[in-house]
Amino acid sequence: MAIIKIDQDLCKGCKLCIVFCPTGSIKLSKKLNKRGVYTVEFIDKKGKCTGCAQCAIMCPEAAIEVYK
Repeated sequence: MAIIKIDQDLCKGCKLCIVFCPTGSIKLSKKLNKRGVYTVEFIDKKGKCTGCAQCAIMCPEAAIEVYK
């Protein structure tokens, strides 16, 4: 099981991480960051995240860290 940490202040809400997550563990949040955009959040209640790091690779702001 992996854990993903998302820096909400760096996130620009482009949603690339959501598109490329093979397990659907990243969702759009209802919270705004300091830029005034809706950020993403890691939600993996069923433990499906494999730690593949596709989300971190695709993030143009390097706002995502993956820990296995």
